[in-house]
Amino acid sequence: MTIEIGTPALLFSATSLILLAYTNRFLTIASIIRGLKKVYKEKENSMILLEIKNLNLRLTLIRYMQMAGVLCLFLSVFAMLLLFFDEPGISIYFFGLSLLSLLISLGLSFWEISISVNALRLHLSDLSEMDRKQIN
Repeated sequence: MTIEIGTPALLFSATSLILLAYTNRFLTIASIIRGLKKVYKEKENSMILLEIKNLNLRLTLIRYMQMAGVLCLFLSVFAMLLLFFDEPGISIYFFGLSLLSLLISLGLSFWEISISVNALRLHLSDLSEMDRKQIN
């Protein structure tokens, strides 16, 4: 198998957009945690503390997602550098590792999204209970 110098470059736009999305998720969750911390100091509600712990787990996953995404970009650039120095055999392995890193990043993203969806369902479950009480 051979690759050209443009092949690893294909990951640049995808990885850059993914990293931007991850950063936006990180900033949004960090803002929510700051707000919840203020509310927790006032009310000391255990549900708020559970939400903060859930969000903290999500922040950790996003950090790992970002690290894997940056590693993907780094390995792609390194594969291009090896191709530039006419080392196609080794560059294939680095490009493969960059694809693996991207796959890990996407897998972590899937995990983080599923945690988010489950937390929102739990958060909204009390509304469905209130609706049932109002109907009866």
